[in-house]
Amino acid sequence: MTPLLVVVGALAGAPLRLLAERVAAARRGPGSVAGTAAVNVAGSAVLGFLLGLTGVPAWLLALVGTGFCGTLTTFSTLGADVVRLGEQRRPGVVAAYLGGTLVLGIAAAAAAYGAAGLL
Repeated sequence: MTPLLVVVGALAGAPLRLLAERVAAARRGPGSVAGTAAVNVAGSAVLGFLLGLTGVPAWLLALVGTGFCGTLTTFSTLGADVVRLGEQRRPGVVAAYLGGTLVLGIAAAAAAYGAAGLL
């Protein structure tokens, strides 16, 4: 049952990630990292909130935590973006993107975790 729940969650997370990438490319041009940054921060917040709740059933963690958040967020694309921007000799953008994603992602997860604890 758990693998099926992960797949169902992924069926929602993966298309949402693709949509975010396409919206970012349409608004900011091809090669924009805004879509990846947005989904990574949003996914961190969703997972932080879920983990901050007490008594979350294992099936919900599989569905939302692993399936949805796992396909919404992407470390591999972040890594590829950093390499691509580095090859373009854009160290300031690399530092801002990498640092911003890490700081905002951790902050989003921590804030959502704390907010969930208030419920």
